[in-house]
Amino acid sequence: QLTSSSFLRIGQLSNVDLNEDIRELETELPRQHPNEIPHNEKLLSLKYESLDYDNSENQLFLEEERRINHTAFRTVEIKRWVICAMIGILTGLVACFIDIVVENLAGLKYQVVKGNIDKFTEKGGLSFSLLLWATLNASVVMVGSVIVAFIEPVAAGSGIPQIKCYLNGVKIPHVVRLKTLVIKVCGVILSVVGGLAVGKEGPMIHSGAVIAAGISQGRSTSLKRDFKIFEYFRRDTEKRDFVSAGAAAGVSAAFGAPVGGVLFSLEEGASFWNQFLTWRIFFASMISTFTLNSVLSVYHGNAWDLSSPGLINFGRFDNEKMGYTIQEIPIFIFMGVVGGILGALFNALNYWLTMFRIRYIHRPCLQVVEAMLVAAVTATVGFVMIYCSRDCQPIQGSSVAYPLQLFCADGEYNSMATAFFNTPEKSVVNLFHDPPGSYNPMTLGMFTLMYFFLACWTYGLTVSAGVFIPSLLIGAAWGRLFGISLSYLTKGSIWADPGKYALMGAAAQLGGIVRMTLSLTVIMMEATGNVTYGFPIMLVLMTAKIVGDYFVECLYDMHIQLQSVPFLHWEAPVTSHSLTAREVMSTPVTCLRRIERVGTVVDILSDTSSNHNGFPVVESNPDATQVAGLRGLILRSQLIVLLQHKIFVERANLSLVQRRLKLKDFRDAYPRFPPIQSIHVSQDERECMIDLSEFMNPSPYTVPQSLPAACRQPGLLGGGNAVRSRTLSLPWQVVGMVTRKDLARYRLGKEGLEELSLAQT
Repeated sequence: QLTSSSFLRIGQLSNVDLNEDIRELETELPRQHPNEIPHNEKLLSLKYESLDYDNSENQLFLEEERRINHTAFRTVEIKRWVICAMIGILTGLVACFIDIVVENLAGLKYQVVKGNIDKFTEKGGLSFSLLLWATLNASVVMVGSVIVAFIEPVAAGSGIPQIKCYLNGVKIPHVVRLKTLVIKVCGVILSVVGGLAVGKEGPMIHSGAVIAAGISQGRSTSLKRDFKIFEYFRRDTEKRDFVSAGAAAGVSAAFGAPVGGVLFSLEEGASFWNQFLTWRIFFASMISTFTLNSVLSVYHGNAWDLSSPGLINFGRFDNEKMGYTIQEIPIFIFMGVVGGILGALFNALNYWLTMFRIRYIHRPCLQVVEAMLVAAVTATVGFVMIYCSRDCQPIQGSSVAYPLQLFCADGEYNSMATAFFNTPEKSVVNLFHDPPGSYNPMTLGMFTLMYFFLACWTYGLTVSAGVFIPSLLIGAAWGRLFGISLSYLTKGSIWADPGKYALMGAAAQLGGIVRMTLSLTVIMMEATGNVTYGFPIMLVLMTAKIVGDYFVECLYDMHIQLQSVPFLHWEAPVTSHSLTAREVMSTPVTCLRRIERVGTVVDILSDTSSNHNGFPVVESNPDATQVAGLRGLILRSQLIVLLQHKIFVERANLSLVQRRLKLKDFRDAYPRFPPIQSIHVSQDERECMIDLSEFMNPSPYTVPQSLPAACRQPGLLGGGNAVRSRTLSLPWQVVGMVTRKDLARYRLGKEGLEELSLAQT
């Protein structure tokens, strides 16, 4: 296995291209599309950088902090609350837009197909109806997939893994851009209307995070508009806190669960937390669900009745009929075990499918074709299942939106159609609340089996889609089946209500796939409006998590791992405590002197072989016998701003004062700092000197070489570690750097501690 330093040297050698022929060859290489991309899950990508979640406490920062008085601090705090309110309002409005458009477009599609099926059931020739349904689905999904694959690939999927990475401190390109939000919203509408086994709830979390990142900056870099407000928040630390609030507001709008949103952000997302942040996030979540509720109430024509708190409303469960007894506790635990096993199976299948996609379906056109194929297959499977089902139920007293009669007698409808011929959200509510006897056990069994594989195939397609609702639907179907079986075995006892077991099955299945416990319990309780089931849901989710974790990781962590992201977990791998900092550090280190030649800075930043983002600053010591002592750390982005503003003086006039920069100059350049290639430095300017004293961070984290790499130094490992690098130094001498990638390289595998290879994936 290559060590880090030998890997670095190999990387440096391969990047040196003195020969013109090699350069031409390299420019031609990217045009050829290989049939297979060799992808190995034991790789760590070098393309991801860290965000700076540590304030650079340089002279400029300290001067600004000293100038801010108590009133100014209060103003900043008020602005934070205003931003959180705006995040809540806009996230709620985006959720309303998605809901209203999906309801109308899906309604139109199902009416057209239903009319066609009714017509051809009498005349014969139902194959035309199948063709119409499959074509409608495939064409809608094609549009949704094209915009994602060709315009903004980061908008694919639910976006939860990407937001988890962002909050962990990893810079995922384009993840919080305005373009991503537009594509995400349009993509999720099209994929739900296109009949895929997806939900619109997961992408709301990503949408909320993008809204939060945009509003908190007071400008749009995509639209090139600067509103000159909220300038104080233009740094990664502040943006991170607002993105946490946006993710929580997204959950709150999706499920009508403000407390669940806060807990989701805490459990799944944030690596950094404090009490004031909790209040602000809760405020954003509350405003989000209230906005959605108000607008949807007006839209549904009952303006004063706030009865639509979220995109999905599971409906009220009747407390008297649906209590639970002590003998049901083992049954709930057993359902949790089943949910954990099925969730682990879902994740394992999806893992191998995603590996196949990364290797073979990497061209955008192939990704679009695959999405269309899945849409057509989903419609075909649904049609065949409805066609073959002879499960007829009386239409009186049922709440079916689009009842299909097919071969049933007059006044009856096909029961399989309520599951397949509907949006997944409505199908979940039907399974929870339809009276006992509404479904044949055979219908539920076949539906569970088919929908399980369809949902597994669908997650990971190049469309915007969530996994929450399909998981709930699979679980609700097998949970209801389980309830019917219990009722049959106990000769129709009152406690064996199928709706109650549908709810437990839904919780078990979702818990088995995404492994959330705390937040999911509260989300389920808030979405059903029922506290009675708090304990059984907790029991089911805990069991599902323990059983699922025994087999494989959670779905989101699996996708983060497959994207080779250097993600740092809360704790270091248990067997890594014997590793010292000397073993994990990267060497040799590129250092800058406190007063450095401009040409040297430009050459270091232009060197493609070292893509470091932080450089230790050492004392400019003319005496060669003494080692240069560490003075601070300066970031690549800071150096670029200094060069852009020409903050340097000629060598002869070192005593002259350089032109002063303010923190505002750095904030104006954030977050898209220009590349070094775009900054012109003349030959004369290269000989000038630049003084880094007031711009560098004078107190970077430093550790002795012998210290264990997984030590509990604040922020060194844990969930955060978002400072670009940690400087390892002897009392005076810099001997190495520990970056996020050096720590994330070590992972606990089946045979103990594994070291991942670094690669430009």
